[in-house]
Amino acid sequence: MPIHWLMLAPALILVAGFVLFPAANALWLSLTETNLLNTSRQKFIGFHNFQVAFTSDTFWMSLLNLLIWVVGCVGGQLVLGMIGAILLNQKLRGRAVIRGAVLVPWATASILVSLMWLWMLNPNFGIINHFLQMVGLLSGPKDWLGDPATALPTLILIDVWQGVPFFAVMLLAALQSVPKELLEAAKIDGAGPWQSFWRVTLRYIMPTVLITVVLRAVWSANYFDLILVVTNGGPADATLTLPLFAYQTAYQQFDFGLAAALGITQAAILAVPVIAYVRQVLKKERA
Repeated sequence: MPIHWLMLAPALILVAGFVLFPAANALWLSLTETNLLNTSRQKFIGFHNFQVAFTSDTFWMSLLNLLIWVVGCVGGQLVLGMIGAILLNQKLRGRAVIRGAVLVPWATASILVSLMWLWMLNPNFGIINHFLQMVGLLSGPKDWLGDPATALPTLILIDVWQGVPFFAVMLLAALQSVPKELLEAAKIDGAGPWQSFWRVTLRYIMPTVLITVVLRAVWSANYFDLILVVTNGGPADATLTLPLFAYQTAYQQFDFGLAAALGITQAAILAVPVIAYVRQVLKKERA
């Protein structure tokens, strides 16, 4: 056996054990009728689980909620993260301390973030309602998480608050790598601050922006801890996303076959932007 295969063997074994085998097992489960309460009666049923999923109104609602969730979370984090990165890139007193402090929301455990926001959004004694009533924006208590119209937007705002530091740090590192010569040349050519940012800085950091957006989109699509703790998909499935639907199907209804089918479907959907990004990178490298 060639020496390079021997050197790669430990990594390949880990990939096979922690990635390939679970993926293959999930694919097999999706083609079977598997109930956790009676695993001895596992039966091969082909694509019946996918048929059940695709004909379910709950599936399509959870998929739509997932799309809104990902677009809202990633879009908000990108815009606010870019603003934060630009501000942190300025020469400010105590800049190092500020840069460290902004990471606190992102580094905080999801369960703590969920409980903290549950307390602040409580319609009876939450500080959010109290502040909004104090400034005249609310006439009375508002149950933000109990109203189907506001529950998902509220969760998106919470996730944006927690995820903005990740974008800010990534984009700050990219901003600091922009050659000063390019900015000086743009200034000499008569470009203003906005034109320099739009035509020089943004184009230079675009690879970092793209990989950050793709990574965060995949993470947000798979992330349901916040939703599980705060609303558990309610009210009236208004915050039910596809991964939470799969979780409930597996661990509340004990239908592992259907849950695996939901997971495989989500993996196939998420593979689209990842493959598109990889193809774009390979295309640039070949150019």
